[in-house]
Amino acid sequence: MTQSRQSQISLIDTPYYHCISRCVRRAFLCGEDKFTGQSFSHRRQWVADRMHFLAALFNIDICAYAIMSNHYHLVLHADELENQKLSNEEVCRRWCQLYSAPPLVDKWMNQQLNTQAEQEAALEIITNWRRRLLDISWFMRCLNENIARKANKEDRCKGRFWEGRFKSQALLDEEALLACMAYVDLNPVRAKMADSVDKSEYTSSYERIHGVTVINDNNEDSFSKKPLLGFVGDEYQSNPKGIAYSLIDYLELLDWTGRILRNDKRGAICAQRPKLLSTLDLADKCWLELANGFGTNYQGAVGSLEELAMFANHTGKRWIARKNELRRNLQ
Repeated sequence: MTQSRQSQISLIDTPYYHCISRCVRRAFLCGEDKFTGQSFSHRRQWVADRMHFLAALFNIDICAYAIMSNHYHLVLHADELENQKLSNEEVCRRWCQLYSAPPLVDKWMNQQLNTQAEQEAALEIITNWRRRLLDISWFMRCLNENIARKANKEDRCKGRFWEGRFKSQALLDEEALLACMAYVDLNPVRAKMADSVDKSEYTSSYERIHGVTVINDNNEDSFSKKPLLGFVGDEYQSNPKGIAYSLIDYLELLDWTGRILRNDKRGAICAQRPKLLSTLDLADKCWLELANGFGTNYQGAVGSLEELAMFANHTGKRWIARKNELRRNLQ
């Protein structure tokens, strides 16, 4: 049964969410169709350009992403503090990059309103826009609608491009966040589209390693590219906005995990255990189960049993999916 977004997203519990969208009928509409030989790979760049553009508008950071042939993954961070800091004028400027402003807000921006009632009505609209700039559902809507329109125009057809609504998964602690990011970054390796992390194009790990430059569309060049949410390492206490580990440690763990996931690379596994696994206090087997089976073994939310219980309470759930697996891996 389809669940409402209110039952899947609770910023009280966590600002981190794993989102997935699939092409309709899981067709290769962003890759190469092996049956017809037709290639749609250029559409992966559409997704990359659009998501970076939206990240600059919304107060939502991209932690990890992987754009595959028939689906994509995003790990997002909703920044409530930055959203509160925006002035009303800045909220209008950002939202109007996406949609036209109603006449009432146009008049407010030009200081042409004459009555208190008009002022209050305009501010109510702007307050609603502010909420949307922190809303993951609106972020995904603005991403998917844009790609669907461009693809349908290119294909000269109408109808669905994406398979219904996107899926959302709450990441309730650091272990869940890092395991999900690794699962996302290693998608091309797992699918045998690439044989190493540094060759996995259209992933956040590839962008972090190579510093990929994203080219915005002509109508999107007024906002510069927003970088991925950074790894702040030992500076986390003084700079809490970021992932509380070093990028080098994460890439080492990613490379180690990727080598194990590839059967033909087993002989090349380094015997040295990655430092980050010791920091997380996770056994090798538990980490690999999380990083390899994140998309199929766990739904809804991932975290410790205590955090899952609080999330379930805040979102009105009566049950916790895959509780036994999570007890084994994260306790």
